[in-house]
Amino acid sequence: MKVSLIQMNSVSDKQKNIEQADRLARHAIATEGSQFLSFPEHFDWAGGSVADKVAAGEPEREGPAWSMCRQLAVDHKIHVHSGSFYERTSNDNKVFNTSVVFDPAGEEIARYRKIHLFDITTPDGLRYGESDAVQAGSRVSVADIAGIKFGLAICYDLRFPELFQKLVSMGAQVILLPASFTLQTGKDHWDVLCRARAIETQCYFLAPAQYGPFQQGNEIRHTYGHSLICDPWGHIVAKASDGVGTVSSTLDFKLVDQTRIQIPLASHRKL
Repeated sequence: MKVSLIQMNSVSDKQKNIEQADRLARHAIATEGSQFLSFPEHFDWAGGSVADKVAAGEPEREGPAWSMCRQLAVDHKIHVHSGSFYERTSNDNKVFNTSVVFDPAGEEIARYRKIHLFDITTPDGLRYGESDAVQAGSRVSVADIAGIKFGLAICYDLRFPELFQKLVSMGAQVILLPASFTLQTGKDHWDVLCRARAIETQCYFLAPAQYGPFQQGNEIRHTYGHSLICDPWGHIVAKASDGVGTVSSTLDFKLVDQTRIQIPLASHRKL
């Protein structure tokens, strides 16, 4: 399966972000022959105030980001993963951070709402309070894409390995993790955590990411980027450089089976 990941520098302009995402995706499909494509975390909106994030929230279906991803799938007859976008909740003061997967007919086949929310203060003193605007999800989700199970996660979920073991127990052979890692945490933790999750789950690991500066109130903040694809042995087989663009690779699912035979973790697990 040929897969392409889109690396973006989303800003506080929903229409601009969606137009850029669509343009990058169509270029990747045309040049790479992508059969599956994914965007980064909250590709539709970055920065702004809590109120801005909530205002950017879409209905469960038929919103601008949802519709763009669906149309892309239909136009090119491929599977499309939305990365994530902000989705309205029943609470007018909160949104979900939501991933959706579409099949080539444009049918929604999976939905995941981010469970672990990024509420920390980084060593440089910047506070990240995702839960100020985002309501946590509660359900783990796996998508069947051309007969292969793709487990869904988002960004900060990366630090919670029990989630990924649950996805493997549900049959996952590939993990999808759209992200918006901070520059400070990303430079030290991004590669090693992505590789660790690939190694311990013996899955392909696909991580499309946000890159570059965005405005958060009066501050300019930076995301790390370096979207990457790991194989089930933990090798990084494709990785984006700095900037906006795409990264692509061909997944060979025989390698998942081979890795699990070589080191049979499932049969050795005690806890």
